[in-house]
Amino acid sequence: MTPSPSFEFETPDHFTAGTLGPPGQRVFYLQARGGGTLMTLKIEKEQVRALGEYLKRLLGRFPAGAGESIGDLTLLEPADAVWSVGTIGVGYDKERDRVIVEAQEQLEEEEGGEEPAMARFNITRAQAAAFAERADTLIKAGRPICPLCSGPIDPGGHVCPRSNGHVVRNS
Repeated sequence: MTPSPSFEFETPDHFTAGTLGPPGQRVFYLQARGGGTLMTLKIEKEQVRALGEYLKRLLGRFPAGAGESIGDLTLLEPADAVWSVGTIGVGYDKERDRVIVEAQEQLEEEEGGEEPAMARFNITRAQAAAFAERADTLIKAGRPICPLCSGPIDPGGHVCPRSNGHVVRNS
């Protein structure tokens, strides 16, 4: 099997998350563009939420710089995922004043001897702040959460285990 490609974006001009599909069936993506390369990775909703929340906390210690315009954060076409994200790490390079986001490929068990691909993004604090805001917007645009069991409520409601099997609807 051919190994997946790795990527390094020293100064991406586009760093975002986005979705395709209706709520309940959305697929989440992480996308960057820089140096003439557009790269899209498949990512889980909870990874987008966690990355956005972590970046917010990080920026509490290193506030976003003023004046940098980020622009449109929608997914660029084509949004074809190169690989799926397994783990994500975040750091801050004080000397270069960059937030570093590293994504590692999720490998299946049968790919045991293969090294996972990596993607590294060296983003500005303003890009990190914009990503955190975008992540929050994407998460809030999903299905509402059941107040009893914290499970997602579909448009027709859901059978809640905490309500003895009764259907809970979005109010």
